[in-house]
Parts: sequence; structure tokens; C-alpha cells
Amino acid sequence: MPNARDTYLGASVSTADPARLLVMLLDRLVLDVTRALEAQRGGDHQTASGQLLHAQDIVVELRTSLRMDVWDGAAGLASLYDYLHRQLVAANIGREPVVTEECLRLATDLAATWREAAAQSTQHAPAVAAVG
Repeated sequence: MPNARDTYLGASVSTADPARLLVMLLDRLVLDVTRALEAQRGGDHQTASGQLLHAQDIVVELRTSLRMDVWDGAAGLASLYDYLHRQLVAANIGREPVVTEECLRLATDLAATWREAAAQSTQHAPAVAAVG
């Protein structure tokens, strides 16, 4: 039987507009990388690996859902997603907190940028639609 939190989260996701879903996904990316970094610093490489693998999955989803034909900046964003994915893999394989810190900075900046874009989505609908 689902608990109230799971029910609420499910309803939040199923009723969110595409811009809000993107922000939610990026917030989860930041959370995953934050948890991975904490685990790496604590020497818990198994937990770090699991978090980094989930973060990689998110970046792959962001990259594959990017609509290259809708937005002039899509190619640059695709390159950024590709770079972030490579760094997440390197952070996981090398167990390097310094690389994970770089990934966290990138993920945090991406989340903040898309949060701002989502807030202004009525004025900038083509940019937000480029990822949906």
C-alpha cells in the first residue's frame, strides 16, 4: 500500500507541465550527485556508485529528450550534457570526489538555469519546449 508521500509525489509528477518536470528531474540530478559526493567522502563507494549511475541515467534522459530542431542553443546544451555524462562516468570509475564536485557544480547550474527558464516559460516557450 503506497504511503501518503509516494501518492503525493506520483500526483505531482503526473500533473506537472513539461517545464516543471524538467526542473524536478534536474533537482533529482543535483540530489543524486550530492549524495554520491557525500558517500565518496565517507569512503562508501558502493552507495556513491549507485547514486552516480542514477545521475548518469538522468543525464542520458535529458540528452535523448533534447529536441535539436526546436531551439538554436540545443547543440550547445547537448554538448554540455555529453560532457557531464562523461564526467559522471569518470567520477564513478575513478572514485574521485574532485570530479564529482565538478559534476555537482554543473548540475546545480543547470538546475538553476532551467528553474529560471520554467518560471519565465510563458515568455520563453520555445526554449522550454526544446527539451520536451
